[in-house]
Amino acid sequence: MKYVVIKSHQSEFPSPIQLKTGDRFSVGELYKGPERWANWYLCCALGQEPGWVPMQVISLQEDGMGVATMDYTAQEMDVALGETVQGGRTLNGWVWCTSCAADREGWVPEENLQMLNG
Repeated sequence: MKYVVIKSHQSEFPSPIQLKTGDRFSVGELYKGPERWANWYLCCALGQEPGWVPMQVISLQEDGMGVATMDYTAQEMDVALGETVQGGRTLNGWVWCTSCAADREGWVPEENLQMLNG
């Protein structure tokens, strides 16, 4: 799916959490911001900054830890108004995007995008 950016987005997380399938990490608070993005948890993996991880990636363990069910990165992509991006997977209000003009990729809030026809 191709999208046009209808609202710019700047990442606030320069060092995104990155998980590989099977990685263990601590699962913290549930996101409760004004955007109402559902099922995002603030997680901590050894040697990394805390980052937001969608519930679909987390297998909760009895000890309160999480195990990654798939590879995941919280890498967000900075986008500008009017930019065109190619969208892929959508998770809990975010779309994994690739820039159509440059070699960049990452998560963009779905509310900042409008699907293009054709």
